[in-house]
Formats: sequence, C-alpha cells, structure tokens
Amino acid sequence: MKELADDAIVLRTYRSGEADRVAVLWTRDHGKVRVLAKGARKPTSRLGGALESLAHVGVDVIEGRGGRYIVRHVVHRDRYTTLRGDYDRLTAGYSVVEAVDAIPSEDVADANIFHLLRRVLTTLDDESYHPELIPASFFLRLLALDGSAPVLDECVTCGRAGPLVAFDAVVGGVLCAQCRSGHALSGEGLVLLRRIAGGDLGAVLRESSPPGAGEVSALAHGAIEVHFGRQLRASRVAPSSGTSR
Repeated sequence: MKELADDAIVLRTYRSGEADRVAVLWTRDHGKVRVLAKGARKPTSRLGGALESLAHVGVDVIEGRGGRYIVRHVVHRDRYTTLRGDYDRLTAGYSVVEAVDAIPSEDVADANIFHLLRRVLTTLDDESYHPELIPASFFLRLLALDGSAPVLDECVTCGRAGPLVAFDAVVGGVLCAQCRSGHALSGEGLVLLRRIAGGDLGAVLRESSPPGAGEVSALAHGAIEVHFGRQLRASRVAPSSGTSR
C-alpha cells in the first residue's frame, strides 16, 4: 500500500457518506491530493477539527481501495487564527485557495505553489498588511509561476512603450491606444500593477486602498479566470477597502 506523509494546505472539505469528510489538499511534495477522513463528522472525532479549510497541517495518509487516500493522522502547523477572525481576510483566503483548487492536475508535485500559498496565508494572518490586494497579487504571482505573467512594460501586441491604456488578459497584458482591447487601464492602475509585479509588494500591502486598487483587483481576478477558463466564485467577493488592520 502507498503511504504519504507531507505538509499541506487544506483547500476545501466536503461531506462523504454518513459521518466521513473529504479534504482537498495542496501538499508540498505531492501536489493536489484528495483524502478521506473516516468518521470526521462525529462529535468525538479528532480529525474533524484538524482538517479545516485554510489550515496548514501535517498529514499521514495511506492508499485505500479505489486509490483514495485515507487519513491516519493530522497535526496542525498553523491555524491562521487572525485570518479566521476577520471577514475581509477570510474572504481573501477563500479566494486564494479556490484559485489553487482550480489547478487541474492532481498528484503532480509543485512545491513552489505550496510555499507561495503558505506565504500568502501567513501574510493574511498578519494585521500589518491590508487584505484588499492580497488575492490579486497572488493571482499575478500564480500566473508568473506558470509562465503566463502579463506583459506590463510595453504594449503586448506592438511593443510600443506607451501610452498604455488597456489591459487584456486574453492577449496577455497591457496595450497601447492603437491596439487597445479588453478593459481600460488608468495610469494609476498601471503603476500599481508594476509595483506589485516589480518587487514593491510589501509596501503596497501596507497601504490602505492605494490608487488603482479596485481596478487592479478586478483585472487580476479576470486574468486568473481567463487562465483557468472558469469563473471563481469566491474571487468575486472582494475584500472591502480600508476596513482591516
């Protein structure tokens, strides 16, 4: 029988049978894995409270019949309690894990995604960062990891340096006035996109509603949906601006 012991982020859970629960995990060394926690919905079960969405856990599982993994042991690495106590942070967290859950491949290892996801949840758990732009910055980073980062320094169609007035996720970046398609992009939005992608993310996330925040958030959400070819429900409930510290 195949056994796995790994660190994981719980993306979501759902009921199975009368008392069981299935957890969808993104693991450090084995990619996305579905595991069955037998009896997890019973009041006396120790597994039910451990396998909760947005938790960082250590799991020990064994392959059962039909290739499904059965949970033998779970231990919390981090519950992200600050995140769970704030509606905007929790909403942002659900947006992030939903995007990771949309990645189609299972049992394909990608430690970079695991570490990125863990860093993002840790950032959401830190009150010194505002949650408003965390999902958008995560989506842009996820696109970059997949080799699909949007072009932001010149028109993606003709290569002109400017003026850049639009963003089109389908063609892969910003566009000039002659090539414009997709959505209008303000100067403030372009500056903010470049700050997020260019290494100034920490400073951006410490600012309350920087100019262009709503615009960039919408564009990044649209870009990740185009990338996956599906609408993400949680990502459409954007954290409100300036409400969390």
